[in-house]
Amino acid sequence: MGRAEELYNLGQSIWYDNIERSMLDDGSIARMIESRQIYGITSNPSIFEKAISSGSAYDSAIQTMASSGLDKEQIYTRLVIEDIQKACDLFKLLYESSGGNAGYVSLEVSPLLAHDAAATISDARSLWAQVNRKNLMVKVPATREGLKAIRTLTSEGININATLLFSIERYQEVMLAYIEGLEDRLAKGEEIRQIRSVGSFFVSRIDSNVDQALADLEKETNNNSRHLRGKVAIANAKLAYQAWKKVTKTERFQALQEFGA
Repeated sequence: MGRAEELYNLGQSIWYDNIERSMLDDGSIARMIESRQIYGITSNPSIFEKAISSGSAYDSAIQTMASSGLDKEQIYTRLVIEDIQKACDLFKLLYESSGGNAGYVSLEVSPLLAHDAAATISDARSLWAQVNRKNLMVKVPATREGLKAIRTLTSEGININATLLFSIERYQEVMLAYIEGLEDRLAKGEEIRQIRSVGSFFVSRIDSNVDQALADLEKETNNNSRHLRGKVAIANAKLAYQAWKKVTKTERFQALQEFGA
């Protein structure tokens, strides 16, 4: 048993924050799944941009699509959908054997829509329908507008990965949107047992900014703040975990658990 598998048995799932066609084609990702090194994959537009532009794995497909008259946006979307579908299929056995608790692949809506709830909902619905895999998670930025999208999409049975989470307050709002989405779905007489959600709470970016602020303050005041560097983000994440535990113990969420939440 590897360390990733040991962590999984303790309730931690290691996800791979990268996806590219060459790794899907040469069996690299399949081997990581089979050896239980990873339990999910997450992606975003910048990951795909790097993958498509840095190698030749996509060249043939791009040429074929371009010659058929597709524009660059259509080509990009089709390439992304194909990669996500392949990844979902590779994780299918893990997804099924875990009872839907592992084996997810995340695909992000367009970040250009982060402040447009209606457009985000429309884009997420489209991605969900095109990928057509139960172990897909659609990443939605946790902006104020994104909260409405998270609630609506959850009520429609779409697995949501709420991304760009930095503050405890916004995380609490995301959890509430998820709960409200489940309640809305139950009110329509529909199942919630199969729905899963992830809150992507950022860590490293917080320390990157806070550490720089501490360094600047040090120069201004001549006070040594080195002992505080690299600590704020972890402390913030611990508080987020406590917030999660508090919400899952509420009567409101426990009522949903009776229906499989």
